[in-house]
Amino acid sequence: MLLKLEGVTKRFGGLVAVNSVDLEVEEGEKLGVVGPNGSGKTTLYNLISGVYMPDEGRIFFEGKEITNLPPYDRTKLGIARTFQIPRPFGSATVRENVAIGAMFGMANAGVDEALEMADDMLKLVGIYDLKDKEAKLLTPLEKKLMELARALAMKPKLLLLDELLAGMNPANINEILELLDRVKKEENIAVIAMVEHLMHAITKFAERVVVMHQGMKLIEGPTMEVLNDPKVIEVYLGEKLNVG
Repeated sequence: MLLKLEGVTKRFGGLVAVNSVDLEVEEGEKLGVVGPNGSGKTTLYNLISGVYMPDEGRIFFEGKEITNLPPYDRTKLGIARTFQIPRPFGSATVRENVAIGAMFGMANAGVDEALEMADDMLKLVGIYDLKDKEAKLLTPLEKKLMELARALAMKPKLLLLDELLAGMNPANINEILELLDRVKKEENIAVIAMVEHLMHAITKFAERVVVMHQGMKLIEGPTMEVLNDPKVIEVYLGEKLNVG
């Protein structure tokens, strides 16, 4: 078992953002996390990555408890993430931004090695030609691709994608999904993708889906089985999903 959450709860004052969630993720698994706005998805991500510590419950990674471990220690264990709103070092180059991931993630690379790894990851995501550009000058899509390259440069065992596909056109989405599938197979990386309202993407990507609702795990299971569940249709989709 790669990741395990046991009864994890997070409160903000009187608001219970995540309510007693259990979750297990296997090595190399592709898991989708979906749910309406305010359902607790982002808070769940922040608990896994260490941005927040739970008020109740425990979190384990490769059998080791990491419940109160800070984010920088979790990255060295092999947990990497992207953010819904990219957070580049604006005055640094694209190459330097990605190299930072290699230096401070599980790879723990020196400067020269990190720059070489950055080149490899930028080629992988298709923006190597932008390597010397200041990150603040990138388009929103380019910033997302740079964030993905930086996360992959960390050599993670678990990759958390926060709305990576939002705002992309169908061609870009298909390219990213193919890239993730290839990386998952080659590196055996488990990928958890949070997706809003892109059901064609989640059905193509995820082997299993977790649906969040009002801070709780509503249901989890095989992708199409879950997305056609009456409870999921009622609280999230609104209609039965038909995928050819």
